[in-house]
Amino acid sequence: MQPEFYRPFWQPFLRPGWRSGLALVLLWSIPRFWLVLWASRTGSYQFVSLIFLSMWAAPYLLLSREGRTAMGIRRPRRYGWLLAGLAAGLACCGLMFALSYGIYGLTERNWLYYISGTYSNLPPEMSADTRLAFFLIFAAIGMTFSPVGEELFYRGLIHENFRASFGQRLASALDSLAFSLVHLAHFGIVYVSGSWKFLAVPAFLWAAALFGLCLLFSYFRHRSGSVLGAILAHAGFNLGMNYFIFYHIL
Repeated sequence: MQPEFYRPFWQPFLRPGWRSGLALVLLWSIPRFWLVLWASRTGSYQFVSLIFLSMWAAPYLLLSREGRTAMGIRRPRRYGWLLAGLAAGLACCGLMFALSYGIYGLTERNWLYYISGTYSNLPPEMSADTRLAFFLIFAAIGMTFSPVGEELFYRGLIHENFRASFGQRLASALDSLAFSLVHLAHFGIVYVSGSWKFLAVPAFLWAAALFGLCLLFSYFRHRSGSVLGAILAHAGFNLGMNYFIFYHIL
């Protein structure tokens, strides 16, 4: 990877490699972790959305045109893998819901059940039309903000920095690890009945499942030749998550 990966302004501070990758992970992950925990307690997620938007903007603010191409912002080489990624993400969500439901039922130890409790401004009773309307709204948000922002950031910007030092496979493992650990703020560290808990075994299962899921996202980025493959796989997972929340939990 050439130094031109970053814009000239940032080149004195950021060089392609693990140090820049780790610095960027910490710069985004620490405030994101705290904001998600705060949102879990207050039900206010607007600031978390700003984090996703900043992840969306990061490659355009930090990278040169060549850098953005290197991290996967380019036309896909194989369009069929985009649809396959969407379907695979949806299927993985079904498997994760089946696993959590089979082990924990509909309790706070089920990750999707806990996450459903963070959905605010929903009516206590929903007709079929109301349920469909809220599902479409939440699905649209879930398929855009986090998939685009997180995949540009983790499977794009962070991955390419780690790849410069460690190669493709280890870079995929490291960006997947960073993603899964920051999601412990979404589930694992939970706010229930006015107090915080750490659910050690469910948190481990959640993080391990997300780690494997991220490797799948990396696979579809590679097969499609574009980070769009990872984005659509992530969007498929979030579509499934909202389906199970609205039609099997709420």
